[in-house]
Amino acid sequence: MSDIQTFEDLEVWKRGCNLAVDLHVALAESKDFALRNQMERSSLSIPSNIAEGAERDSTADFIKFLRYSKGSCGELRTQLYISERIRQRLNAPPLAENRAMIKETRELSRMLQGLINSLHRRLPQKGGQASITPSSSEP
Repeated sequence: MSDIQTFEDLEVWKRGCNLAVDLHVALAESKDFALRNQMERSSLSIPSNIAEGAERDSTADFIKFLRYSKGSCGELRTQLYISERIRQRLNAPPLAENRAMIKETRELSRMLQGLINSLHRRLPQKGGQASITPSSSEP
């Protein structure tokens, strides 16, 4: 992570933003406002929690927010599956983007877990407050 200066440098954050945009565009015409709103919120939560965690003052806090983001990946994936089933029951055509977005949530979840694992190795053994950003007080 030595070349990472801000959360904007993280590939997982960039891809999370792209997923949120793709989802919003795909659902723009949806009339199921409740499900659409929840899916949009879940998709926004993925990169937003990455950003919020990165702006915190400790590695432990960053890890906590990465876990929230990972949870949002699972939440969105579940909502994508449910939306597919609803469309099937209504005999509506499937959203072409659904499968790609499901795949992307899996990949983002793997990337987040890799980042979590990497950050865990930077934590002191007794749960201290190791820094994750060069702008902090860490030398």
